Amino acid sequence: MRATQPDRNPPLDPAQVQQDEGPTAFRIALGTQLRRLREAGGISREVAGKAIRASEAKISRLELGRVGFKQRDVADLLALYGIADEQEQEEFLALARRANSPGWWRQYGDVLPGWVERYFGLEQAAMVIRTYEPQLVSGLLQTESYARAVIQLRHLHARTDEIERRVALRMTRQQVLTQPEAPSLWAVLDEAALRRPLGSQEILRAQLRNLIEMAELPNIKLQVAPFHAGGHAATGGGAFTILRFAQSDLPDIVYLEQLDSALYLDKKRDTDNYLTIMDNLCVQAESPTETTNVLDRILQEI
Repeated sequence: MRATQPDRNPPLDPAQVQQDEGPTAFRIALGTQLRRLREAGGISREVAGKAIRASEAKISRLELGRVGFKQRDVADLLALYGIADEQEQEEFLALARRANSPGWWRQYGDVLPGWVERYFGLEQAAMVIRTYEPQLVSGLLQTESYARAVIQLRHLHARTDEIERRVALRMTRQQVLTQPEAPSLWAVLDEAALRRPLGSQEILRAQLRNLIEMAELPNIKLQVAPFHAGGHAATGGGAFTILRFAQSDLPDIVYLEQLDSALYLDKKRDTDNYLTIMDNLCVQAESPTETTNVLDRILQEI
Protein backbone atom coordinates (compact mmCIF):
# COMPACT_ATOMS: atom_id res chain seq x y z
CA MET A 1 0.00 0.00 0.00
CA ARG A 2 1.34 3.40 -0.96
CA ALA A 3 2.14 5.81 1.88
CA THR A 4 -0.16 8.81 2.06
CA GLN A 5 1.35 11.86 0.40
CA PRO A 6 -0.91 14.84 1.11
CA ASP A 7 1.42 17.24 -0.68
CA ARG A 8 1.74 15.31 -3.95
CA ASN A 9 0.97 17.10 -7.19
CA PRO A 10 -2.69 16.96 -8.27
CA PRO A 11 -3.50 15.22 -11.56
CA LEU A 12 -3.02 17.44 -14.58
CA ASP A 13 -6.30 18.62 -16.08
CA PRO A 14 -6.21 17.84 -19.82
CA ALA A 15 -7.53 21.34 -20.45
CA GLN A 16 -4.27 22.70 -19.03
CA VAL A 17 -2.39 21.24 -21.96
CA GLN A 18 -2.94 23.26 -25.13
CA GLN A 19 -4.82 21.27 -27.78
CA ASP A 20 -2.48 22.62 -30.45
CA GLU A 21 0.54 21.08 -28.78
CA GLY A 22 -0.29 17.66 -30.16
CA PRO A 23 -0.09 14.14 -28.72
CA THR A 24 3.60 14.32 -27.81
CA ALA A 25 2.91 17.11 -25.33
CA PHE A 26 0.08 15.09 -23.80
CA ARG A 27 2.31 12.00 -23.53
CA ILE A 28 5.03 14.02 -21.81
CA ALA A 29 2.51 15.60 -19.42
CA LEU A 30 0.90 12.26 -18.54
CA GLY A 31 4.24 10.48 -18.21
CA THR A 32 5.51 13.17 -15.86
CA GLN A 33 2.41 12.91 -13.68
CA LEU A 34 2.65 9.12 -13.48
CA ARG A 35 6.34 9.31 -12.57
CA ARG A 36 5.57 11.74 -9.76
CA LEU A 37 2.90 9.41 -8.42
CA ARG A 38 5.25 6.44 -8.56
CA GLU A 39 8.05 8.28 -6.79
CA ALA A 40 5.65 9.70 -4.18
CA GLY A 41 4.64 6.13 -3.34
CA GLY A 42 8.20 4.87 -3.20
CA ILE A 43 7.49 2.38 -5.97
CA SER A 44 10.28 1.20 -8.25
CA ARG A 45 10.02 1.08 -12.05
CA GLU A 46 10.45 -2.69 -11.82
CA VAL A 47 7.37 -3.07 -9.63
CA ALA A 48 5.39 -0.68 -11.82
CA GLY A 49 6.41 -2.64 -14.90
CA LYS A 50 5.16 -5.89 -13.41
CA ALA A 51 1.80 -4.23 -12.69
CA ILE A 52 1.25 -3.68 -16.41
CA ARG A 53 2.98 -6.87 -17.55
CA ALA A 54 5.91 -4.93 -18.97
CA SER A 55 9.57 -4.22 -18.33
CA GLU A 56 11.23 -1.51 -16.29
CA ALA A 57 12.41 -0.02 -19.60
CA LYS A 58 8.79 0.26 -20.77
CA ILE A 59 7.91 2.27 -17.65
CA SER A 60 10.85 4.56 -18.36
CA ARG A 61 9.65 5.14 -21.94
CA LEU A 62 6.12 5.82 -20.75
CA GLU A 63 7.28 8.31 -18.13
CA LEU A 64 9.39 10.14 -20.72
CA GLY A 65 6.44 10.35 -23.12
CA ARG A 66 8.19 8.38 -25.84
CA VAL A 67 5.42 5.85 -26.43
CA GLY A 68 1.63 5.84 -26.38
CA PHE A 69 -0.47 4.78 -23.40
CA LYS A 70 -2.96 1.92 -23.24
CA GLN A 71 -6.01 2.73 -21.17
CA ARG A 72 -5.65 -0.54 -19.28
CA ASP A 73 -2.02 0.21 -18.40
CA VAL A 74 -2.90 3.67 -17.06
CA ALA A 75 -5.76 2.23 -15.01
CA ASP A 76 -3.50 -0.48 -13.55
CA LEU A 77 -0.79 2.03 -12.66
CA LEU A 78 -3.32 4.33 -10.99
CA ALA A 79 -4.55 1.39 -8.93
CA LEU A 80 -0.98 0.55 -7.92
CA TYR A 81 -0.32 4.18 -6.98
CA GLY A 82 -3.44 4.31 -4.80
CA ILE A 83 -5.59 6.61 -6.96
CA ALA A 84 -9.10 5.43 -6.06
CA ASP A 85 -11.19 8.52 -6.74
CA GLU A 86 -13.19 7.92 -9.94
CA GLN A 87 -13.09 11.54 -11.07
CA GLU A 88 -9.34 11.68 -10.59
CA GLN A 89 -8.94 8.43 -12.50
CA GLU A 90 -11.03 9.79 -15.37
CA GLU A 91 -8.84 12.90 -15.61
CA PHE A 92 -5.79 10.72 -16.13
CA LEU A 93 -7.61 8.46 -18.61
CA ALA A 94 -8.85 11.49 -20.56
CA LEU A 95 -5.28 12.73 -20.81
CA ALA A 96 -4.23 9.27 -22.04
CA ARG A 97 -6.89 9.39 -24.77
CA ARG A 98 -5.59 12.75 -25.95
CA ALA A 99 -2.02 11.45 -25.81
CA ASN A 100 -3.03 8.71 -28.24
CA SER A 101 -4.91 11.00 -30.63
CA PRO A 102 -3.29 11.65 -34.02
CA GLY A 103 -1.23 14.82 -34.38
CA TRP A 104 -2.19 17.43 -36.95
CA TRP A 105 0.55 16.13 -39.25
CA ARG A 106 -1.18 12.78 -39.69
CA GLN A 107 -3.42 14.36 -42.33
CA TYR A 108 -0.28 14.66 -44.44
CA GLY A 109 0.72 11.05 -43.93
CA ASP A 110 0.83 10.46 -47.68
CA VAL A 111 3.80 12.83 -48.05
CA LEU A 112 5.35 12.67 -44.56
CA PRO A 113 8.11 10.11 -43.90
CA GLY A 114 7.63 8.13 -40.70
CA TRP A 115 11.02 9.16 -39.35
CA VAL A 116 9.94 12.83 -39.39
CA GLU A 117 6.68 12.30 -37.49
CA ARG A 118 8.45 11.90 -34.16
CA TYR A 119 10.31 15.16 -34.72
CA PHE A 120 7.12 17.11 -35.42
CA GLY A 121 5.65 15.84 -32.15
CA LEU A 122 8.78 16.83 -30.23
CA GLU A 123 8.91 20.22 -31.92
CA GLN A 124 5.31 20.89 -30.92
CA ALA A 125 6.13 20.06 -27.30
CA ALA A 126 9.46 21.92 -27.09
CA MET A 127 10.04 25.04 -25.01
CA VAL A 128 13.19 26.11 -26.90
CA ILE A 129 14.26 25.22 -30.44
CA ARG A 130 17.86 25.99 -31.38
CA THR A 131 18.89 25.26 -34.95
CA TYR A 132 21.84 25.72 -37.29
CA GLU A 133 21.48 25.66 -41.07
CA PRO A 134 24.51 25.90 -43.38
CA GLN A 135 22.81 25.67 -46.78
CA LEU A 136 19.14 26.63 -46.61
CA VAL A 137 16.83 28.86 -44.59
CA SER A 138 15.31 26.85 -41.73
CA GLY A 139 12.01 25.21 -42.57
CA LEU A 140 10.22 27.08 -39.78
CA LEU A 141 11.22 30.39 -41.41
CA GLN A 142 10.66 29.65 -45.10
CA THR A 143 8.19 31.54 -47.24
CA GLU A 144 5.73 29.52 -49.30
CA SER A 145 7.56 30.23 -52.58
CA TYR A 146 10.97 29.46 -51.10
CA ALA A 147 9.64 26.23 -49.55
CA ARG A 148 8.19 25.21 -52.91
CA ALA A 149 11.54 25.79 -54.64
CA VAL A 150 13.36 23.70 -51.99
CA ILE A 151 10.82 20.88 -52.16
CA GLN A 152 10.95 20.77 -55.96
CA LEU A 153 14.72 20.26 -55.78
CA ARG A 154 14.31 17.30 -53.42
CA HIS A 155 11.41 15.74 -55.34
CA LEU A 156 12.24 16.23 -59.00
CA HIS A 157 9.71 13.73 -60.31
CA ALA A 158 6.82 14.43 -57.93
CA ARG A 159 3.42 15.45 -59.25
CA THR A 160 2.29 19.05 -58.81
CA ASP A 161 -0.40 18.07 -56.30
CA GLU A 162 2.18 16.19 -54.21
CA ILE A 163 4.49 19.21 -54.22
CA GLU A 164 1.63 21.41 -53.04
CA ARG A 165 0.77 18.94 -50.26
CA ARG A 166 4.35 19.14 -49.02
CA VAL A 167 4.29 22.93 -49.17
CA ALA A 168 1.02 23.01 -47.20
CA LEU A 169 2.56 20.68 -44.60
CA ARG A 170 5.52 23.03 -44.13
CA MET A 171 3.31 26.11 -43.86
CA THR A 172 1.06 24.41 -41.29
CA ARG A 173 4.09 23.35 -39.28
CA GLN A 174 5.17 26.98 -38.95
CA GLN A 175 2.06 27.78 -36.89
CA VAL A 176 3.93 26.42 -33.86
CA LEU A 177 5.78 29.76 -33.71
CA THR A 178 2.62 31.83 -33.33
CA GLN A 179 0.40 29.56 -31.22
CA PRO A 180 -0.32 30.44 -27.57
CA GLU A 181 2.80 29.93 -25.45
CA ALA A 182 4.86 29.35 -28.58
CA PRO A 183 8.38 27.98 -28.15
CA SER A 184 11.43 30.20 -28.48
CA LEU A 185 13.29 29.74 -31.75
CA TRP A 186 17.01 30.58 -31.86
CA ALA A 187 18.28 30.06 -35.39
CA VAL A 188 21.78 30.51 -36.78
CA LEU A 189 22.03 30.64 -40.58
CA ASP A 190 25.26 30.51 -42.53
CA GLU A 191 25.58 33.43 -44.94
CA ALA A 192 25.68 30.86 -47.77
CA ALA A 193 22.07 29.95 -46.98
CA LEU A 194 21.05 33.58 -47.46
CA ARG A 195 22.80 34.01 -50.80
CA ARG A 196 22.00 30.67 -52.41
CA PRO A 197 19.57 31.46 -55.28
CA LEU A 198 16.48 29.25 -55.32
CA GLY A 199 13.81 29.70 -57.95
CA SER A 200 14.24 33.35 -58.81
CA GLN A 201 15.81 36.45 -57.34
CA GLU A 202 12.39 37.68 -56.27
CA ILE A 203 11.80 34.49 -54.29
CA LEU A 204 15.08 35.03 -52.46
CA ARG A 205 14.33 38.71 -51.90
CA ALA A 206 10.91 37.86 -50.45
CA GLN A 207 12.57 35.27 -48.21
CA LEU A 208 15.05 37.82 -46.88
CA ARG A 209 12.26 40.30 -46.18
CA ASN A 210 10.38 37.56 -44.35
CA LEU A 211 13.41 36.82 -42.17
CA ILE A 212 13.65 40.48 -41.21
CA GLU A 213 9.97 40.46 -40.21
CA MET A 214 10.19 37.17 -38.32
CA ALA A 215 13.23 38.39 -36.37
CA GLU A 216 11.02 41.08 -34.85
CA LEU A 217 8.84 38.50 -33.09
CA PRO A 218 9.62 38.30 -29.36
CA ASN A 219 10.14 34.53 -29.40
CA ILE A 220 12.52 34.46 -32.37
CA LYS A 221 16.24 35.18 -32.27
CA LEU A 222 18.10 35.09 -35.58
CA GLN A 223 21.86 35.20 -36.16
CA VAL A 224 24.01 34.97 -39.28
CA ALA A 225 27.41 33.27 -39.46
CA PRO A 226 29.12 35.61 -41.97
CA PHE A 227 31.69 34.71 -44.60
CA HIS A 228 34.21 37.21 -43.25
CA ALA A 229 34.38 35.38 -39.91
CA GLY A 230 36.03 32.42 -41.64
CA GLY A 231 35.64 29.02 -40.01
CA HIS A 232 33.37 28.57 -37.00
CA ALA A 233 32.40 25.96 -34.42
CA ALA A 234 30.07 24.06 -36.78
CA THR A 235 32.40 24.08 -39.79
CA GLY A 236 32.51 20.70 -41.51
CA GLY A 237 29.19 19.56 -40.08
CA GLY A 238 25.65 19.68 -41.37
CA ALA A 239 22.43 21.14 -40.07
CA PHE A 240 21.27 20.23 -36.57
CA THR A 241 18.51 21.15 -34.15
CA ILE A 242 18.48 21.04 -30.35
CA LEU A 243 15.13 20.74 -28.57
CA ARG A 244 14.65 21.64 -24.90
CA PHE A 245 11.47 20.96 -22.91
CA ALA A 246 9.79 22.70 -20.00
CA GLN A 247 9.98 19.54 -17.88
CA SER A 248 13.41 19.68 -16.24
CA ASP A 249 13.65 15.90 -16.02
CA LEU A 250 13.26 15.46 -19.78
CA PRO A 251 16.60 15.45 -21.63
CA ASP A 252 17.51 17.73 -24.48
CA ILE A 253 17.23 16.07 -27.88
CA VAL A 254 19.50 16.69 -30.86
CA TYR A 255 17.86 16.08 -34.24
CA LEU A 256 20.05 15.33 -37.27
CA GLU A 257 18.12 15.02 -40.52
CA GLN A 258 19.64 13.12 -43.42
CA LEU A 259 18.36 12.63 -46.96
CA ASP A 260 16.17 9.63 -46.16
CA SER A 261 16.42 9.17 -42.39
CA ALA A 262 17.15 11.02 -39.16
CA LEU A 263 19.07 10.58 -35.92
CA TYR A 264 17.73 11.49 -32.48
CA LEU A 265 20.41 11.94 -29.83
CA ASP A 266 19.46 12.24 -26.16
CA LYS A 267 22.52 10.96 -24.27
CA LYS A 268 23.99 13.77 -22.19
CA ARG A 269 27.44 13.28 -23.68
CA ASP A 270 26.09 13.91 -27.18
CA THR A 271 23.70 16.73 -26.35
CA ASP A 272 26.32 18.56 -24.28
CA ASN A 273 28.70 18.41 -27.24
CA TYR A 274 26.15 19.97 -29.58
CA LEU A 275 25.16 22.57 -27.00
CA THR A 276 28.81 23.61 -26.71
CA ILE A 277 29.10 23.87 -30.49
CA MET A 278 25.90 25.92 -30.66
CA ASP A 279 26.99 28.25 -27.85
CA ASN A 280 30.35 28.87 -29.53
CA LEU A 281 28.66 29.36 -32.88
CA CYS A 282 26.33 31.99 -31.42
CA VAL A 283 29.33 33.86 -30.00
CA GLN A 284 31.08 33.81 -33.38
CA ALA A 285 27.98 34.78 -35.40
CA GLU A 286 26.66 38.29 -35.86
CA SER A 287 24.43 39.55 -33.05
CA PRO A 288 20.65 39.55 -33.68
CA THR A 289 20.74 43.33 -34.18
CA GLU A 290 23.65 43.19 -36.64
CA THR A 291 22.00 40.23 -38.37
CA THR A 292 19.13 42.48 -39.44
CA ASN A 293 21.68 44.84 -40.98
CA VAL A 294 23.33 41.92 -42.78
CA LEU A 295 19.97 40.86 -44.20
CA ASP A 296 19.32 44.42 -45.39
CA ARG A 297 22.71 44.57 -47.11
CA ILE A 298 22.22 41.26 -48.89
CA LEU A 299 18.74 42.36 -49.94
CA GLN A 300 20.20 45.50 -51.53
CA GLU A 301 22.91 43.52 -53.32
CA ILE A 302 20.54 41.05 -54.99
